[in-house]
Amino acid sequence: MIEAFTAQDVRAAEEPLLATERGFSGGLMDHAAMAVELTVRRELRQGTGRVSGRTVVGLIGPGNNGGDTLHALARLTRHGVRTVAVTTSAAVHDGGLAALRAAGGVVLGIVPGAAGEQVWLGEALAEAFAADVVLDGLLGIGGHGGLRGTAAELVTLLDELLAGQGDDAAGGGTGRGGPLVVAVDVPSGIGVDDGTLPGPVLRADLTVTFGVPKAGLLLPPAAQLIGGLEVVDLGLAPVLSSLGRRASVSRLGDSDVRALWPVPGASAHKYTRGVVGVVAGSAAYPGAGVLTVAGALAAGAGMVRYLGPEAVRDAVLAAHPEAVTGGGRVQAWVIGPGLGDDDEQSGRAREALAHAPGQGIAVVVDAGALDLLPERVGPRTVLTPHAGELARLLTARGIDVSREQVQAEPLRWVREAQHRTGASVLLKGSTTVVAGPAGFFAQREAPSWLATAGAGDVLAGMLGAALAGRAAEVRADATVVARLAAATALVHGRAARAANPAGPVTASAVAAAVPQTIARLLAPGLAGGTRGARPRPHRAVRRVVTQ
Repeated sequence: MIEAFTAQDVRAAEEPLLATERGFSGGLMDHAAMAVELTVRRELRQGTGRVSGRTVVGLIGPGNNGGDTLHALARLTRHGVRTVAVTTSAAVHDGGLAALRAAGGVVLGIVPGAAGEQVWLGEALAEAFAADVVLDGLLGIGGHGGLRGTAAELVTLLDELLAGQGDDAAGGGTGRGGPLVVAVDVPSGIGVDDGTLPGPVLRADLTVTFGVPKAGLLLPPAAQLIGGLEVVDLGLAPVLSSLGRRASVSRLGDSDVRALWPVPGASAHKYTRGVVGVVAGSAAYPGAGVLTVAGALAAGAGMVRYLGPEAVRDAVLAAHPEAVTGGGRVQAWVIGPGLGDDDEQSGRAREALAHAPGQGIAVVVDAGALDLLPERVGPRTVLTPHAGELARLLTARGIDVSREQVQAEPLRWVREAQHRTGASVLLKGSTTVVAGPAGFFAQREAPSWLATAGAGDVLAGMLGAALAGRAAEVRADATVVARLAAATALVHGRAARAANPAGPVTASAVAAAVPQTIARLLAPGLAGGTRGARPRPHRAVRRVVTQ
C-alpha cells in the first residue's frame, strides 16, 4: 500500500530530524539532492548511453525545493554535466546557489533582481527545451495557489512545446521527444493536499518525492501529471507514526488485494462464496443487466440472482446460464445499472435500499438507482457515480455543483457526498477515488481506453461479488467496504489492460479478462502476470550528522 500525507504532516515529521542536523552534509537537503542526482544520472545513461557532456536545466523558485534542485545541479556538474539554473525569483536558496556556482554551473535570471545573468524568457525557454533533462524545482510543499507571473508563463510555454513533440520528434538526448522532465518532490503548482490544479503545471515524466508521498501525487487531476513516482526514504515514516499522523489518502497494491479478495476454502459452497442480487437493466437498456451479471460472475460470486423484466432475464440467461432468476437470500445487492424509466425495476431497487442496510447487507448503488437514494444511508451502501452523476446527486441535495467542478476537485466533492449521504463513495474516473470510514483511496490502474459504455456496469457487478464474498466481515466492520471498493477498482483497471494492453477495450472484454487478472494477483508468480504502477523506493541510506 502507498500511504500519502498532507504537507502539514510532512513538515511536522521533518522538524525533529532537522533539529538533529549539524550542517548541510548528511542532512535532509543533502540526501534529497543526492537522490535527484542519482536519478538523473541513471536516466541519462539509460536514455543516451552517457552522462558527461549532457545538459540538465533546473527551473528554480524560492525556498527549499529550489535548494534541493540547486544542490542536485551542483552534484551533476561534478560528473561532467553542463548544468543551467533558471531562477524565477529574487529569493533563492543561498547555500544551493553558492554550491552550483562553485561547481561551475550556469545561472540565468528571468525576472528583475533574480540571481544570475539576466536573460529574456525566450532564451531560458530555449535552454530548457534543448536540454536532455529539465528539473522542476519551482515550488514544493510550501507553495499555495499555483504558479504565478513569469514562472507560470515559463511553465505554460514549455509544456505547450513538449506537448507538441511526437515520439519520433527531434529534441533532447533522452530519445523521448524533448527533454525528460523530472519533478523535484512534486510537480510545481499542484494542490499538494488535494491534487487540484490551480494554475499551469509542467507535466512530469518522473517525480522524485522525499520522505513519503504527498496526497496530491495520488489524487486526480494532478495524478495524471506526475509520470513515474520514486520515493526517497528520509526516515519520516516512523516519525509520522510516533506523532499519530495517519495517511491522508492511500493506494492499494497487489499484496493488499491478495489479503482482501474473497478466496474459497476447501469446504466452500456457492452460498458461502457469496450470493449477489442484481437489479439492473430494462427494456431500454438490456445490456446493462447482462454486463452487471458478467462482472459479478467473473469476480467469483458463488451465485448471482437476477431480478428484472422478462426480456432482460432471457438475455441474461442466454449469456450466463449459470445465473439464477427470481428472489431469495442474498449477501450483497447491486442495483441501478440501466434502470431507465422502468417503474417495476425502480420498485425493486427501492425495496433493496429499504431493507438491506438494516440487515447489515451491502448495497452497490449505481447509475439510475442514485436518484432513488434515501436522504441518509450507512457506509455499507456504496455509491458508484461518475462525475456527472455525482454532481446531480449533490445538486439534488441543495449543493449547486457541475460535472466540471467535480472533475477539478474530486476529493472535495467525494468527501461532501460521503458527508451528506453517510454512504461509502466510489467516484469513477481515470483515477478512481474512494471514500469510506477508513479514509480515502485513489486507484490509478485504469487505462484511458476503459472510458467506454458498460464498463461501470461490470465494475458494479464485480464490487457486489467482492462484498458478498466478504459478507461476514462487511457486517462486522463497515470500514472494510471502502477497502474492497478500492481493491475492485484495481482489479477492474488491471483487467482492462489485460484485455488489450495498448488499445481499445469493450466492457465485455474487460469482464472476460477479470478471472485471469484475479488469478495473477492471487498467485503473483503465474506466467504472464502483470504488475501495477508503484513507487520505486530510492535505496540510498540517509545519514544524519549529530553531536
